[in-house]
Amino acid sequence: MGITRRQVLAGGIAAVGTAAVVRNPFASLLDHSTPATSSTDHPVLVLVTLYGGNDGLNTVIPAAAGAYLSGRGDLAVPADQVLTIGDGLGLHPNLKAMKRLWDAGQVAIVRGVGYPNPNRSHFRSMDIWQSGVPERAVATGWLGRWLDRTGTDPLRAIAIGPTVPLALRGEKVAASAVPVGSVALPVSAPVADAYRAMMGVGSSGLAGSVARTGTDLLTVERALGRIVDGARASEDEGSATNLEGRAQGALGPQLDLVARAIAAGLPTRVYAVSLGGFDTHANEKDAHAQLLADLDGAVDAFTKAVGGRPVTVLVHSEFGRRVAVNGSGGTDHGAAAPVFVIGPRVRGGFHGDEPSLTDLDDGDLKHTTDYRSIYASVLGNVVGVDPSVALAKAPTALPLFRS
Repeated sequence: MGITRRQVLAGGIAAVGTAAVVRNPFASLLDHSTPATSSTDHPVLVLVTLYGGNDGLNTVIPAAAGAYLSGRGDLAVPADQVLTIGDGLGLHPNLKAMKRLWDAGQVAIVRGVGYPNPNRSHFRSMDIWQSGVPERAVATGWLGRWLDRTGTDPLRAIAIGPTVPLALRGEKVAASAVPVGSVALPVSAPVADAYRAMMGVGSSGLAGSVARTGTDLLTVERALGRIVDGARASEDEGSATNLEGRAQGALGPQLDLVARAIAAGLPTRVYAVSLGGFDTHANEKDAHAQLLADLDGAVDAFTKAVGGRPVTVLVHSEFGRRVAVNGSGGTDHGAAAPVFVIGPRVRGGFHGDEPSLTDLDDGDLKHTTDYRSIYASVLGNVVGVDPSVALAKAPTALPLFRS
């Protein structure tokens, strides 16, 4: 039937309890006294996806440029408010923690990132970013192909949320999906017996795939059940978590869970989290400012929590926005935009050329940096594999990391 066990895990895990990591109803099947842990010193990638098309020009801002001021009108951020970072650019005033990390040399800003023949559809453009293949539609992601080539441990990659993004789906395997909050599961004896029986099924055919998926489900639960329970308990009790000044936006709890998992020593190499709401066609100024504040607070708390561990955060969106403000106080779908790479091993500073604000492609910034050159650098320096494992046409990797 062409169905693999990881595809069952990726596609059906929400219906079975989205990795069943909260208040385990199958406690009799597992020994929680010895949770699966590993060294906390291995490199970790945290992929932060901003859904909706983040306005890159109001994130890394050419505040003194005439074409920016005239194009953006009232939507422009005044030059005396931006957080200056050099080259005539400044960060949005709500990115104060990002500015501190920049000053500490722990933020690389890759400018003008995009791909040839840009697509303004949210869905197609996000698929291009997550697949790593701009030329055609494919069913696997750039990190999913790494998973296909490097084993079957369900803890190697974890997506925080109810579904697994394309970036972490392979042909044979995919990341495990883990929720932030509670998921109620049936706890009757027949259900537990069914799980026992399922895990005892042979290894061939669809039944074997489902059986191994059930085993993977419980493996993930064993490793993360206490972590998720602990995160929720601290929220319920109003006590401090391991994140200093913990962010309260949609992204904060996701990164809180990732920080806890890293501190617990899970062997996971890649985590995926997300923040939506960036499709700012109208009344952008306040909405975008709040979204950037959420991002900044969550990243600030997370980087403090993981300390000096070799953790790299990659922040991207599916496209940027157009130079000109529209008639509704917002911006429309664009093309090139900046990407942030954050961490103690990062070679901080600017990478790639700043796109021209006057030499446009039908109102869009022209990309100057191929997004796959970022992936190539991350694969080689963080994930620890040859980029050709995941990228058929691996471009020259950007020098984003210190040797």
